Amino acid sequence: MKQDFIKFPLHVIVHPFDGFWDMKYDSKGKVNVALTFLLLVIIAVILRNQFAGFLVNYNDPRYLNSLTQLVTIVFPFFLWCISNWAITTLMDGEGKFKEIVMATGYALFPLVIIYVPMTIASRFMVKEETAFYYLMMTISTIWFLALLFVGTMTVHQYSAFKTIITMALTVIVMGIIVFLGTLVLSMLQQMADFFINIYRELIFRT
Repeated sequence: MKQDFIKFPLHVIVHPFDGFWDMKYDSKGKVNVALTFLLLVIIAVILRNQFAGFLVNYNDPRYLNSLTQLVTIVFPFFLWCISNWAITTLMDGEGKFKEIVMATGYALFPLVIIYVPMTIASRFMVKEETAFYYLMMTISTIWFLALLFVGTMTVHQYSAFKTIITMALTVIVMGIIVFLGTLVLSMLQQMADFFINIYRELIFRT
């Protein structure tokens, strides 16, 4: 288990082409490890928003909601996986939904190993040192996106250009799903209000 949770993820983030290839064809990746990284990212983000030094943290603790922060991470994660699976199914992608979840989860690992140490370090930084904090946060984001790119390319056996197109289409599909979901919820709310008003009218008249 230690090898699954530490050694292989480190291999993936340092040697992503070999790592994601082993994940797909040698069955070295595990869904529960990928979801564990998702959980750790949620915890790391909550800790950063709550406890990062005041020089780099502009959040008001009185208005922070851990449940909201959880949803804003979990929802995009699975929305990306579902949208990517839907797009790649139409574009002859070889990746299964399980493999997409694993590739996306393992790509989160740099965020896990950078966020927590930088959150702790930020509490002892002076103003001149905050540039290092922002640099490390930028590196973690770029590292994550690079791993997500390589993971998508390897899982679906795409060329680099087709991977870029696929990822762009995935983001567009995510937006469409959010728009349609918001529209459906709005319509359901209006229908519920309509029937509630009819019910109240009937009660008042009787």
